[in-house]
Amino acid sequence: MIHASDLNAYLGRNINTICGNGYSNAADNHCAHFISHALEYTFGYTCRAAGNGNGAAANLRVHEVFALCPTVGRWDDKPADLRTCLAFVTARTNVQIPNKHMNNVSRKHVGIFIDDTIWHYSNANHQVMTQNPDEFSHHYSGADIALFFGQLIP
Repeated sequence: MIHASDLNAYLGRNINTICGNGYSNAADNHCAHFISHALEYTFGYTCRAAGNGNGAAANLRVHEVFALCPTVGRWDDKPADLRTCLAFVTARTNVQIPNKHMNNVSRKHVGIFIDDTIWHYSNANHQVMTQNPDEFSHHYSGADIALFFGQLIP
């Protein structure tokens, strides 16, 4: 189980100090990359396959993470006792909750939620940051943008 103190060690860090595989191009999206290093998610398409190092492999794709969560749902339906989980933000139309499917589109983002704080990799600021769920839910603008939860993958 991951704790806030574990995630606080990443605050302010650029992905090039987190990934040992050289996959750190500032033009790439690193939100799933960061959470996958922090949570040791080595499945699917990884930075080791995309990079050129021998470091720990970490998943790079938000939709692959979403699909493997044991349970997903709308943020408003998140059980009150679920105090550690993943937070996803994208357009409602990109998500099909019953079959745990998220479209592979550019406007999707993921972070790790623990006790009212979300740790995520800000691609605009090139570093790990924290936000509360309301701030995180405004990662993209638009009437269709929504927040979703996913239980951590064991």
